[in-house]
Amino acid sequence: MTGLPSASAGAPRRRSVCLLVAVVAALVVTNLLAHFTGHWTGVFAVPIAAVVIVAGARAAGLRWREMGLSRSEVRAGIPYAVGAVVVVFAVVSVAVAIPATRQFFLSDRFDSATAAVLAAVVTIPLQTVLPEELMFRGVLQGSLGRVFGVRWTLGLGALAFGLWHVSSSLGLTAGNEGFTGILGSGTLAQIAGIVGAVIATGAAGLVLGWLRHRSTSLVAPIAFHWALNATGAVGAAVAWHLPH
Repeated sequence: MTGLPSASAGAPRRRSVCLLVAVVAALVVTNLLAHFTGHWTGVFAVPIAAVVIVAGARAAGLRWREMGLSRSEVRAGIPYAVGAVVVVFAVVSVAVAIPATRQFFLSDRFDSATAAVLAAVVTIPLQTVLPEELMFRGVLQGSLGRVFGVRWTLGLGALAFGLWHVSSSLGLTAGNEGFTGILGSGTLAQIAGIVGAVIATGAAGLVLGWLRHRSTSLVAPIAFHWALNATGAVGAAVAWHLPH
């Protein structure tokens, strides 16, 4: 005898939607804590939140495979990771060598080699790359994948990653000679800097999400993300010592 669908038939989807809403809410709170509270809260908010969000997602039933962290997927991501790092290092090296693009690396944060190297090997991996990849390409992309198809998953993930950088891009033009020279330093310049940062990081988020999808592994986007940020820091230190 066939009957009406069980009332519990839609329960898995409802749980997936609830998980996704909870992840997005956690990301919003984390972003606010990281950028609008005290110094030490800003330093530790994102790494701690990444651990909490991963643990919460696992408790809610999100599998390691869905986060790109199963053992087989970690191995599968290694070739993509190596390729991504090589490509990024090559592109950034050329960009720093060309005077027209070198100016965009002149960030006040990395005007010394010591600061750049410390950022590349400690601050960037621990405070930015690993936490953000766990949260965005791990938990968020895994949660989106339960509710949406691939295109929507990648698109929404990229949009979320771009919006995540609104707070961190405040004052972007004031700390970079290249952007200041082109956009100026007034309110409109700051708005333009924020919009540009959101577009750029959203595009990066799309590439990172695609790498995660294509390789099925979180290792590839972690490597690509680290390479982008680390070479940017080291490239800035180099650029300051070249004619500009």
